[in-house]
Amino acid sequence: MAPAVAHSQAESLLAFRLLLVGGMFSASTPPPGPLEKVFQYIDLHQDEFVQTLKEWVAVESDSVQPVPRLRRELLRMAGLAADRLRGLGARVASVDAGFQQRHLCFSENSSPACKGKLYGRGTTDNKGPVLAWINAVSAFKALDEDLPVNIKFLIEGMEESGSLALEELVRKEKSGFFSSVDCIVISDNLWISRRKPALIYGTRGNSYFTVEVKCRDQDFHSGTFGGILNEPMADLVALLGSLVDASGRILVPGIYGHVAPVTEEEKRVYEAIDLDVEEYRNSSQVKKFLFDTKEELLMHLWRYPSLSIHGIEGAFHEPGAKTVIPGRVIGKFSIRLVPHMDMSVVETQVKQHLEYIFSKRNSSNQMTVSMALGLHPWIANISDHQYLAAKRAIKTVFGTEPDMIRDGSTIPIAKILQDTTQKSVIMLPLGAVDDGEHSQNEKINRWNYIEGSKLFAAFFLEMAKLHSS
Repeated sequence: MAPAVAHSQAESLLAFRLLLVGGMFSASTPPPGPLEKVFQYIDLHQDEFVQTLKEWVAVESDSVQPVPRLRRELLRMAGLAADRLRGLGARVASVDAGFQQRHLCFSENSSPACKGKLYGRGTTDNKGPVLAWINAVSAFKALDEDLPVNIKFLIEGMEESGSLALEELVRKEKSGFFSSVDCIVISDNLWISRRKPALIYGTRGNSYFTVEVKCRDQDFHSGTFGGILNEPMADLVALLGSLVDASGRILVPGIYGHVAPVTEEEKRVYEAIDLDVEEYRNSSQVKKFLFDTKEELLMHLWRYPSLSIHGIEGAFHEPGAKTVIPGRVIGKFSIRLVPHMDMSVVETQVKQHLEYIFSKRNSSNQMTVSMALGLHPWIANISDHQYLAAKRAIKTVFGTEPDMIRDGSTIPIAKILQDTTQKSVIMLPLGAVDDGEHSQNEKINRWNYIEGSKLFAAFFLEMAKLHSS
């Protein structure tokens, strides 16, 4: 099973990417009446929409773990999505990516709603947004209203593994499936607030590293060997400790050399963002952040690189007091990249730094550094017309201007789609900042889910208005 694509002249489905197709706009500006009726339809059918989300989230379509049972669940999820698409009149196709490739959405379980919150893995990342697009399309269909735009939808579920199968497909279909695309929408993010909507115009990239230190393949007993050899764990801890200081600054020489300076215009964008730092800290259950001001906090989340240490493979971690000396350990860390940083340069800088630190220890162990994954950052032009359409749609549904934000995470397909199609890309999220994506208690607010369905319907109309004006 591979990335599923669905397309038609007026209706389709979405998962992570919505692609607006050339020749899609009507000759005249759509009247306000259809939108009002669409909103009423969504309100009247919200229980049905919530039930469908519950059914989707109950499918354990985990695209990361190579477990046969979960693979079968992926196929079941693909069938549910395909059936939903066909029910809207769309043509559904899947692209064979080989037996071992795992695709679609991901989820662990579903839980009942509680105080307006819909719990379960996949609710906000990303089955809720998928279904919100479906809800918008289905409302037009049920009311016998023509969609004001022609659309294509692309579904893929390998984003958590770097969208490995998708880049080749996008480039292959540049002159086919993507040939008539005018602009692209992705809904795979969260707001920076619990109640105020946001538009996202940039994400960080990611260079993921492993550093292995090896003495031998077998572990040692510390009573027999402790004190007479260079212990791999001690070497590795020293290497990992050399990467970042207590203030969060990366210690790899030259790493900040290609980070763009902050402009006055960019400063104004950060100043305008509605963020209560204290509320954000409390909701994050963090005692203290590294930075005190809103502007410093957001800049270090979005427009500066960061380095995170993720774990150590081969180390003793079970309960108890085992006195083993690991014979071979692998440290794992990543650097979130920002625009203008070159992954190949970063890779060289990291390797040279660790080799230097290791040489100073005069260890007899072997050290190997590898960059396991390299994903590019993405930045958009917020002056593109679809950002204006999204702002207007948000104003219509939520009665406020959105926060213009970037995202510290990595969504590799954004850069791939932008570079391949040479078209504008926008990220239009609907989840709240406290949704807890990837966590055991992941949720989406019922309000976000239903109002998000209205937002996507309004976005269709606003895109049509802009083109006809």
